[in-house]
Amino acid sequence: MIRDLISLTKPRISVLNASMTAFGLALAGGAPRSVWLATLAGTLLLVSSANTLNMYLERDIDARMRRTRGRPLPAGRMPPLMALIFGIALALLALPLLTFGANALTGLLGAVALLGYVLVYTPLKQITPHALLVGAIPGAMPPLLGWTAASGSVSTAGLALFAVLFLWQIPHFLAIAMFLDDDYRAAGIKVYPAERGEAATRRAIVACLALQVLVTLLLVPLGLGGSLYLAGAALLGALMLGLGFSGVLGRGDHTWARRLFLATLVYLPALFGLLVAS
Repeated sequence: MIRDLISLTKPRISVLNASMTAFGLALAGGAPRSVWLATLAGTLLLVSSANTLNMYLERDIDARMRRTRGRPLPAGRMPPLMALIFGIALALLALPLLTFGANALTGLLGAVALLGYVLVYTPLKQITPHALLVGAIPGAMPPLLGWTAASGSVSTAGLALFAVLFLWQIPHFLAIAMFLDDDYRAAGIKVYPAERGEAATRRAIVACLALQVLVTLLLVPLGLGGSLYLAGAALLGALMLGLGFSGVLGRGDHTWARRLFLATLVYLPALFGLLVAS
C-alpha cells in the first residue's frame, strides 16, 4: 500500500519539479537554509498532491489507457477515497510550508498552481487540445516559486524563468501526444495530433522550440547568465531546433517524436545547469 501511495505522487515528476524550484532559489540568491528547506519540501508535497488528485479524478480514464491501467486506482489496488484523502493531506502540508516557511506570495502562487492543475487543466483535457496551454501554467510555476521564495517578489527575471519552463512543456508534451496518440484517443483525451493532425503538430513543435530558444537567450540581458551560459544555450537551442526541423522537413514519425521527447529531458537540466554554473 505504501508503494502504491508513493506511485500516486509520480515521484520522478515531483523530484524534477522540486529541482526546478531549487534552480529558482539559487538564481534569485540570498535565501537562508530554512527557506530553502521549506520551499523545496513544500514544492515536492504540492506537486505530489497535484499528481495524486489528478490520478483520483482520472481513474476511469486511466483504466482505458494501456500505459496507465496498471496504476493503483484503475487496477483496483486502492479505494478512491484513500487517494482523495491522501492528495488533500499533501496539499494541507504543502501550502502552509510555502506560505509560512517562505512567504505569502509563494504560498499564493502554489495554491494557484494546484487549483489550476487539478480543477481547470484536468477536466479541460477531455474538452479541448488547448488544455495543454492551460496545464503548462502550473507546470511552469516551480522555478518562479523558488524565485519568489528567495526574493519575495515577482520580477521580470523570475517571469522569464517561468516562460522557459512554460515553453519547454509544449514540444515535450506534443511529442508524447504523437507517439501515444492511440492511447489518448481510446481514453477520450483531446490532444493536438488527433484534433489537428500530425503535420500541424510538428509545425507547432518547431514554433515553440524557436520561442523557447529566444527566451533562453534573453535571460542573459536580464542578468541571469554569463558567456558560458550564452554559448551553451545557443548550442543546445540549435540542436533542439535542428531536431525539430528534421521532423517538419523529413520523416516526422513516432520514432522522431520519441527522440524529441528524450531530447527535451536532457535539454532542460543541461540548460538550467549552465545557467547556475555561469
